[in-house]
Amino acid sequence: MAAAQSSLLGDFKNFIMKGNVLDLAVAVILGGAFAKIVESFIKDIITPAVLSPLLEAAKLKDIGELSFNGIKYGLFLSALINFLLVAAVIFLMVRSFETAKKKLSRQEAMAGEAADPIAVQQQLISSIDRLNTTVSQKI
Repeated sequence: MAAAQSSLLGDFKNFIMKGNVLDLAVAVILGGAFAKIVESFIKDIITPAVLSPLLEAAKLKDIGELSFNGIKYGLFLSALINFLLVAAVIFLMVRSFETAKKKLSRQEAMAGEAADPIAVQQQLISSIDRLNTTVSQKI
């Protein structure tokens, strides 16, 4: 029985120490913190900026006050607007990260090409050949 427990503990230790588990734990923690930032951004900045003119036009203080025969459709509208705004903000953030990532990979590729000594020598030789051809044509 002790050998089975030892094996179980060893397997568990190996599982925990794998990079994937640690990466996942970090991602979950950062995701939770990031969700609070996005929620605050939407709730405290974007939603009031978008809804304030509409609420003033309807002479309401809060969208939750909208109701019809006891059906509080204002709360549903608030949740729907919140979802759409969160989705839009996350979409724009992901898109900007992807654009930055593509730009960085292009820059790294260009730096890698320039650092290749054979490619640099080939470019120099072809430039010298073109220069020789131009000079010999003029003489």
